[in-house]
Amino acid sequence: MLYGNDTGEAGEWGNTSFPFAFQDPKLKRCPEMPPSLVGPIRVWMDSPSFDSLEKLYSYLQPGGHGQPKECRSRHKVAIVVPYRDRESHLRIMLHNLHSFLTKQQLDYAIVILMNVGFAEAMKLYPWECFIFHDVDLLPEDDRNLYSCPTIPRHMSVAVDKFNYKLPYSSIFGGISAMTVEQLHSINGFSNKYWGWGGEDDDLANRVSAAGYKIARYPAKIARYKMIKHVHEAKTNPINKCRYKLMAKTTKVYKKDGLSSLKYDVVRLELLPLYTHIVVDLLEEKERPAIRKQMGC
Repeated sequence: MLYGNDTGEAGEWGNTSFPFAFQDPKLKRCPEMPPSLVGPIRVWMDSPSFDSLEKLYSYLQPGGHGQPKECRSRHKVAIVVPYRDRESHLRIMLHNLHSFLTKQQLDYAIVILMNVGFAEAMKLYPWECFIFHDVDLLPEDDRNLYSCPTIPRHMSVAVDKFNYKLPYSSIFGGISAMTVEQLHSINGFSNKYWGWGGEDDDLANRVSAAGYKIARYPAKIARYKMIKHVHEAKTNPINKCRYKLMAKTTKVYKKDGLSSLKYDVVRLELLPLYTHIVVDLLEEKERPAIRKQMGC
């Protein structure tokens, strides 16, 4: 299902130009703590076919949009996943996340993209918060709530690859959660990064520069398994300019980000398990000049 660029404000239930359906406002509010949580859960490391997953999660609405039927969700959450042609990892993640998020009674969708997600995802639904989620991280405990945070929250606290310990205290990469207001306060992500490295730490610098602290759940709950993979050096080369770019974050973040974002939408599809957005970042044309200017 392809969807165009028409947008609009949320109106009465069932009367909106958003492509995602709203919940019935007459439903009772979901409890603050979902009743079916059990704690440690099984992590599925197999990668079922898309056909099998679509049958398993046939209750989802187009675009991978999930909502509880028994109550009105307390949180509207977009799960944004950067994706670079690791289809088996995507299927593993979808298998784990949809069952995990459904138990948490969230009004959510999984948005898969190549470059940028926040600006386009906001045209789909009035999301209250965003969780930026690496495709290779799978939650181990369903009490790790993917809810909207009071302050920016680093979700992937304890990852098996790092022996369930933080690699360094200021880490904000892997999985992070922020409200729409917080994202606007930090001006979103920088548009000057490409390839691998630096973008997550730049985001942490923005959070700090905007006056926020970073929250974390206890390590015994915020646990993840990482899907093993080899770094794709050809398709995602290391960004040699990353350290020089990060050194300037606090000086330039108000000008570099959402306020300077330039892109064309190539394709937007509401697929059974997820929303797929592909954009052409116009900033990519400026990157050779950035490399030359910084000597990297």
